[in-house]
Amino acid sequence: MFVEFLNFGGYGQFVWPAFLFTFASFFMLYLKTKKILQKLEKKFLAEHKQSMIISVKTLKEEKIVKEALSGSTI
Repeated sequence: MFVEFLNFGGYGQFVWPAFLFTFASFFMLYLKTKKILQKLEKKFLAEHKQSMIISVKTLKEEKIVKEALSGSTI
């Protein structure tokens, strides 16, 4: 009975290759998209790394100023 189900009523020879082709196509598309995303992330970080460092330093300086002006020792 299980073999008959996998045979899809005689159409298994057409269905299973279609499934395999679809899954292989999606997997290749996933790998290609992942590769492009990683490439673009590297490019983005290379372009914006300096501005990110400056903004982090600014936030730390603002926090220090607020702590100094608050007068609390907590």
